[in-house]
Amino acid sequence: MTSSTTSPTHAALPPRAGRRCHNVLNGLHSTHYFSPDVSRELAGLGITHPSAVNFAVRAAALGPVGAGVVTAAFYNYKHALVAEHLPAVWRTASPEDVLAARARGVDTTLRRLLGDEVVSSPEMAEAAGLALRATEACSRSARPLYSAHADLPVPDAPHLAYWHAATLLREHRGDGHVSALLGAELDGIEALVSHTATGKGMTPKWNFATRGWNQEEWEAATERLRDRGLIDGEGELTESGVELRRHIEAETDRLDRAPYEHLGEAGVERLTELGTAFIGTALQAGAFPADMLGKA
Repeated sequence: MTSSTTSPTHAALPPRAGRRCHNVLNGLHSTHYFSPDVSRELAGLGITHPSAVNFAVRAAALGPVGAGVVTAAFYNYKHALVAEHLPAVWRTASPEDVLAARARGVDTTLRRLLGDEVVSSPEMAEAAGLALRATEACSRSARPLYSAHADLPVPDAPHLAYWHAATLLREHRGDGHVSALLGAELDGIEALVSHTATGKGMTPKWNFATRGWNQEEWEAATERLRDRGLIDGEGELTESGVELRRHIEAETDRLDRAPYEHLGEAGVERLTELGTAFIGTALQAGAFPADMLGKA
């Protein structure tokens, strides 16, 4: 279990160093959302619908919560989609059983994507130690998904400890990102539309399939952003839109700086180097759908 109420003071890192480190850690964490191994484990519990699998594995650390809690914490999912599966999924399997199945699925996924040699390598053990060190400076305040996962035990196996630490750091940043989105006055679907417009978010097709929104709702959100001067007639970000997205990421960086400052510049650089190699291997192994990102 990792958490602190105050963060040590360390020298500031180079610009966006923490963000770059987070991005490679989050990349490997996120492979399990698209993993047939995790889906197979959840199917063994009787959970087969892709959305139910997604909500169960990410929300299980919160306990047997209902749709309202998950909609609030996840932020950019349509509440009606969440309510189709929660709290009903907990009548099929307990959060404890889901967490155990997730761990088995993650183990299989990482071994398949990275290979046993990488999984058991000294570099993996080193990365796990560095990532866990960073989590020592995470804060629970106003971070429900991070705080819930911080209550879970650290796995013994280095590759699972690395994945666990990556999950903590991902949820810590994600909870802060939600605060930044609220400050920018973007609701859930507007956050998705503006992110997709950057070219770095999921395509509308994948947003519809996974977040529950439809084309009419997407167009209505786009129109609201157009009225604010954030998106132009072609669906591209305006100068103001680009600036708002930059501000959101900078604010997210600010709220998430403590773990990486705690780790220190050399540690962040080394963890980024190791994590880049891991996610590069996973990407080459086809960890994500080829058509997931972009504007189309």
